Amino acid sequence: MTERLTILTIEDDSAIRCGIVDALQFSGYNTIESGDGPSGKQQAIQCTYDLLLLDLGLPGLSGMEILRSVRKLRLAKPVIVLTAKGEEADRVQGLREGADDYVVKPFSIKELVARVEAVLRRSTEMSKLAPIHFAHGVIDFDRRELRYRDGMRSELSERETLLLKYLVANLGRAISRDELLTNVWQLTPKGISTRTIDMHIARLREKLRDNTDPPSIILTVRGTGYMWTAHSLEAKQ
Repeated sequence: MTERLTILTIEDDSAIRCGIVDALQFSGYNTIESGDGPSGKQQAIQCTYDLLLLDLGLPGLSGMEILRSVRKLRLAKPVIVLTAKGEEADRVQGLREGADDYVVKPFSIKELVARVEAVLRRSTEMSKLAPIHFAHGVIDFDRRELRYRDGMRSELSERETLLLKYLVANLGRAISRDELLTNVWQLTPKGISTRTIDMHIARLREKLRDNTDPPSIILTVRGTGYMWTAHSLEAKQ
C-alpha cells in the first residue's frame, strides 16, 4: 500500500482553506492546516509534511517570513505559494526566496492539485539520480547536498537541485534563461523576470566553490545564458 503524503496548507481565508483541504483529502493526501501567520510558522518548521501550500497575505506574520524560515531550517521542503491576482512582485519575490511554484487566486482546485502533483513528482525524481563528481567534490542529488573533498557539506534546495540537474544534463550547451524558466521553473517566460535565475546561479556558484573570475564550472554565455562545462566533471574523489 502506497504511503499517503501530507500537505500543510497555511491560508487565512477559511472558505478557500476548507476547499483546498477537502480537495486534497479527496485526492488521497493527508492534510494539516493553519489560518494565521504565527501558528502557521510553528507548524511549517515543526510538523512532518511533504509539501507546503503557503498564502503570502497572512495575519500576524507574512507568508514571506514563513517562507524564509522554512528555507533556512528545512531547505529541501517543497513550497507552493498562493498569491492574489495582479501581485506579480510577490510572485517574483517568492521565487527568489526559494518557492518551487506559485498559484494565482482565484484558481481552480484542479489546477492546484495538478501543481501539487507536479512538484511532488519532481521532488521524488530527485531521489533517483546517482551522485556525480565535480571539480571540488560530489553532488548528491538524493540527499540534495554537496560533499567537498575537505569533508565539508552544503545543502541544496529542491530548485537548486533541479537547476543543477538540468545544467549537467545539457553539459557543454549554452542554455537560455527562458529555457530554464520553462523547464526548471515550469513557467511561461513571457512577462516573468529572469533575475531570479541569475540569483540562483550566483548561489550555486558559491556552493560549488566556483569563485574564479571568470567562473570555470558554470559559465556565463553572453547574449544566451549559462553553460555547465565538460571539464568540471573530470575530477574524481
